[in-house]
Amino acid sequence: MSQSPPERALRADVWYLKEIAFGEGEARKNYKIITQNYNGPCSLIAICNILILRDKIEVLPASRKTVSYDYLAQLVADYLINNCPDLDISAALSILPHTQEGMHLNPVFTDAISFRAGSGGELNLFEQAGIRLVHGWLVDPSGPDAKIVARYPDYDAAVSLIAEADHLTKGQLVVEDVDPNAAGPSSSAAEPSSSGAGPSNGRPSTSSLRYSPEDQNKIRDAIALRAWLDANQSQLTYHGLFHLASSLPPGELVALFRSSHLAVLYKAPQDGGLYSLSTDAVFLHEPSIVWERLEDVDGGWSTFVDSEFRKSSPAGGDFAALAPEQIAMDSGDMADHHLAQQLQAEEERRARAARERYEREKEAKRQQMAAEMEEQRQKQLAKKKSKDCVIM
Repeated sequence: MSQSPPERALRADVWYLKEIAFGEGEARKNYKIITQNYNGPCSLIAICNILILRDKIEVLPASRKTVSYDYLAQLVADYLINNCPDLDISAALSILPHTQEGMHLNPVFTDAISFRAGSGGELNLFEQAGIRLVHGWLVDPSGPDAKIVARYPDYDAAVSLIAEADHLTKGQLVVEDVDPNAAGPSSSAAEPSSSGAGPSNGRPSTSSLRYSPEDQNKIRDAIALRAWLDANQSQLTYHGLFHLASSLPPGELVALFRSSHLAVLYKAPQDGGLYSLSTDAVFLHEPSIVWERLEDVDGGWSTFVDSEFRKSSPAGGDFAALAPEQIAMDSGDMADHHLAQQLQAEEERRARAARERYEREKEAKRQQMAAEMEEQRQKQLAKKKSKDCVIM
């Protein structure tokens, strides 16, 4: 079967290698880890970086500067073939193509190591590679949302309920700007009171009287779930962060699911802190930026450290954040004044680009959730129709 242009382009992408030191005592040595850009298949890169730091696979030759998807997939395939004799290799290798465009992972909000299995066998790839997959998107069992989240304990179940409630409210639940005086419930007035007499603002509403007690409970739960998801958009809660810090054994490398992304997580024996491997290609030429210490849920207080887990001291400042090809072209004999001007312009460009990327990602997440809700709504409708159709 011929490949589509996007598939060919994706396979043609390459990712730069960065040399870091890792390990304790005599086991400490230099490794070449894989950095990634916006095209990087984070699941495959995370798997490869963990296997590299565990001395299970090695990027060769030593002079290699970049790797491709095909090269990484072959590394993992060879590792599975040589180290998992009882494994169904054909089934295992069939999972690898899913890593190109992202893997569907459905975390359970009550357990840091639990994910609902998808149809593509994604979870099996981590298990077969001997890599533990974790997340910190956990509800606090002592919090006010614990009972509701426990009834819909994973992301897909929560989205399915929100989609069903949105259908019950005729599309009003997930709309941000709704006229509260319009016919039907709004996002601010959709939650029915326990008496069925209307919204909590005291204004009478005939719309809430249309709901059965069961539907009222679904709408109420959906509103609470949506509020909890909105409050934890980074997909990491403080309860989850503290749980990971206390439950992971020192020295273990695991794959962390966070912000729809997979990263390498490490609990350093030196201080017991949690560190995420810095694989962003903008830090390719900054040897002192190796890990990012996880200190809060949104990254605002996080600190970059070097391979010794000491606070990093970037040598190149903003110059280090230039793309590798720009560094190769622009780091020659520039005058200091010209270089300063260029770095200032680059800093301003990066700030604008970061803001634009944030807005795009925010809009993409909103559209993704809306699409998932619509998909679940259509499934609910199809399920309802199939139940209504009785063959005599």
